[in-house]
Amino acid sequence: MVTIAYFFGSFLNHNLFLAIHELSHNLAFTTPSLNRWLGIFANLPIGVPMSVTFQKYHLEHHRFQGVDGIDMDIPSQTEAHVVKNTVSKSVWVVLQLFFYALRPLFLKPKPPGLWEFTNLTIQLALDATMVYLYGWKSLAYLILSTFLGGGMHPMAGHFISEHYVFSPEQETYSYYGPLNLMTWHVGYHNEHHDFPRIPGTKLHKVKEIAPEYYNSLKSYRSWSQVIYMYVMDQTVGPFSRMKRKAPKKDT
Repeated sequence: MVTIAYFFGSFLNHNLFLAIHELSHNLAFTTPSLNRWLGIFANLPIGVPMSVTFQKYHLEHHRFQGVDGIDMDIPSQTEAHVVKNTVSKSVWVVLQLFFYALRPLFLKPKPPGLWEFTNLTIQLALDATMVYLYGWKSLAYLILSTFLGGGMHPMAGHFISEHYVFSPEQETYSYYGPLNLMTWHVGYHNEHHDFPRIPGTKLHKVKEIAPEYYNSLKSYRSWSQVIYMYVMDQTVGPFSRMKRKAPKKDT
């Protein structure tokens, strides 16, 4: 089961996670509620309800990128102090999906609303149906695929490549490798932050139209290499993020 989950299910589930990322920007329909419904549907094979909550925190990441205490994409002080060497960074990468999901609940919890309860109810109904019809292994396979795809996995390299500072003069990095074809082109990350209302599959046109803004920036061709660099480079860790204070009017 583990082998199939890593080499097959993980790719599919991570693809769905990044489809939910696209839907969080309301890029499938002009009506936000239709995007939420499709996000809840895309969430089903992931096994754990997350699409509605993800949207709340992710849009804040765009509006307040790097702002301490608001952008929950930034690791906590505890993570930065504990994860300091090759071993601890390796463990952190394996478990990074847990940190990514649980960090907001500890640092900036938001009260759930009707959409969260809808997401939860539909997800639990599917999970219970699968267990009833096919046994616990069916649900375990879905959750294992999600967990493995978000850890020490080539597709999960985008979690690190997007905003971890490897070059002091640059905060956000794009990836122009082949895995963009399986990840809704999330690798075009500088382009995405400049134009979050353009679907990922069209972001390559932004780079083609305005190469003078993007060709000079450092970028990656391999997410696996990014993970290796992160784990092995002792000058890089959870602390390697750009931080800023929010203007008083935004707090």
